[in-house]
Amino acid sequence: MKVLKEVMSWIIPVIIGLAIAFAIKQFVFTRVRVDGPSMEPNLQNNEKVFAFKQSKVKHLSVIVFDAHGEDPSAKANTNYVKRVIGLPGDTVTSKNGYIYVNKKKIKQSFISESERNAGTGNWTLASLQKSNGWGNGTTVVPKGKYFVLGDHRSVSNDSRYWGFVNKDKVLGVVKVPAWTSNKTRRANVNGLAY
Repeated sequence: MKVLKEVMSWIIPVIIGLAIAFAIKQFVFTRVRVDGPSMEPNLQNNEKVFAFKQSKVKHLSVIVFDAHGEDPSAKANTNYVKRVIGLPGDTVTSKNGYIYVNKKKIKQSFISESERNAGTGNWTLASLQKSNGWGNGTTVVPKGKYFVLGDHRSVSNDSRYWGFVNKDKVLGVVKVPAWTSNKTRRANVNGLAY
């Protein structure tokens, strides 16, 4: 009986600790590894960040989402990290390296002018759908969906090529921890959403 009490005295706290860790990962946040260069210069390949599940998705939020079923080339259990440009009901266009949301030019201080010009291109939502074979020619982001772009536009596989991201595929809003990265890159990920 004494041995059983002693064993239970350390097993119960371990079980409780594991249950709390599981609940935090399931409902609060999860750790994510960035894979590839599509979010450079703000997030680097293999950088570890947190995805907060309860955070509200806003314009310019960086999100993690399940890409399987969104991008036709994405395999099961593949997550992408991208920046939200368009929310439901928004019009999104690009002209001469500038992105316009609802006809208003958005600040893109999170990437350089050369990055904007080299990779953004000139398009509307309807022209992207027609040239890349997705969607039905809609001119606004549909209800329950987001339009996302990578920060490194010339190498990013994003909404321009395969369409909108379903809201229910979003795993969380990315936050870069204070002990990693530099102040500017952290601000470009953590502090731009509006």
